[in-house]
Amino acid sequence: MATRDTWVSNVGFVLAAVGSAAGLGNIWRFPWLTAGNGGSAFLLVYLLIVVGVGVPGLLAEFVLGRRGRQTPIGALSDQIGSRWGSALGAFNVATTLVILSFYSVVGGWILRYTLVSPTGAYFSQPQQYFGEMSYGLAAVGFHLLFLAIVAGIVFFGVSRGIERVSKVMLPAVVVLLVGLAAWTATQPGAAAGYEFYLGFDADYLAANFASVIGPAAGQALFTLSVGAGSMLTYASYLDEEASLPRDTIVIAVSNTFIGVLAGLVVIPLLFSQGIDPGQGGPGALFVALATAFGSLPGGTVVATAFFATVLMAAITSGINLLETPVATLVDEFGVPRRRATLAVSLLLAVTGSGLALASSAFRFASGTLADLMLTLGLFGFLAIVGWVLRAESVTEFRAGAGRYAVLAESWVLTVGWLLPVVVLFSLASSVAPLVGVSLGLGARVAVAVVGTLASRLAVRLAATR
Repeated sequence: MATRDTWVSNVGFVLAAVGSAAGLGNIWRFPWLTAGNGGSAFLLVYLLIVVGVGVPGLLAEFVLGRRGRQTPIGALSDQIGSRWGSALGAFNVATTLVILSFYSVVGGWILRYTLVSPTGAYFSQPQQYFGEMSYGLAAVGFHLLFLAIVAGIVFFGVSRGIERVSKVMLPAVVVLLVGLAAWTATQPGAAAGYEFYLGFDADYLAANFASVIGPAAGQALFTLSVGAGSMLTYASYLDEEASLPRDTIVIAVSNTFIGVLAGLVVIPLLFSQGIDPGQGGPGALFVALATAFGSLPGGTVVATAFFATVLMAAITSGINLLETPVATLVDEFGVPRRRATLAVSLLLAVTGSGLALASSAFRFASGTLADLMLTLGLFGFLAIVGWVLRAESVTEFRAGAGRYAVLAESWVLTVGWLLPVVVLFSLASSVAPLVGVSLGLGARVAVAVVGTLASRLAVRLAATR
């Protein structure tokens, strides 16, 4: 087996993990999902899920990663047995491939907008411009170019590639977003955007809770990179001195701050220009913002700064997603890193190109499919940590935890009992409409509780065989 790389410093790991989480999920996906689901109502539910589900779930993934010191397939196989561990690990790797397939298409969009923003080429007809470039051969070309950039970084490994780039790009993203948010606050009409985004709307939440919780949960998992095994892979390069609970809190808080900050740029800016931020779906960032930039003095400068920021965030997330399948080939099959990077990149070049040519497939992969796979992956991690490896998980939690060690028992209790119910509740809320079933609040709670108990029993029976 090839020698495994490691993080040069714990700071490098934290910056890389925050960079992974604070990518397109925060700047591309978060604003249009927030705007399309009631603004502040969505924000509140999202924040609650991040704190109550995302943070302990991310910590569970870190525990499995550092304890296993391998990528998902090897780590889970060694810890819970080859049959079930390999299956869940393979599912995690497949999830990263699905996500990166559409992610690199969006990355290609952003790359193109960054390159043409100095000319304002899309200002006059933003809807037409996006429609012509978002799908088709041009989209394939920029998808391949973005993928090549990401692959070039992963090619050089963890310490010389991923860590070095993250230490530069993440601070740059934060500085640029702060500057853009401060500038947006000076625009006339921005106050209405702040009210929509930050003013709590209890009536909307009460009337639309069932439709909000599914997207909010999916966004929370997507933005924290929880459930795909990519954070498990990053944690596998950590040593025993790192405090997993401390790092988890820092990563979650930093990621959430960047997401909220991105919302403070996008939503008030759209309101200031009289544009409905809930329109446009995945293309909202491009069409609506292009309209806003085109009407502003110095719009080309602002547009270039904005899309350059988004591009850097997209690259930091892309390298995290690509690292998992690449490291899997390195760890499990002894493939040299550079050859593994090339092989996975060629596969993604094909799958991403397919999505870049078919808008319906892209929308399904980037929405429903990604959310379902992340939710199922997280449920699997919770089951392993809270049910199968409870004592071992507590020990791993406490290693290097310092003053956070006292939280180990309450954390594993939450992971083993509360969170599986919450995750299945979210899953039922998302799946029921897809299959044409109408479930009330009580019915979804019942499905979640019964599903958790049945799953726990099934896992226990499987463990005794």
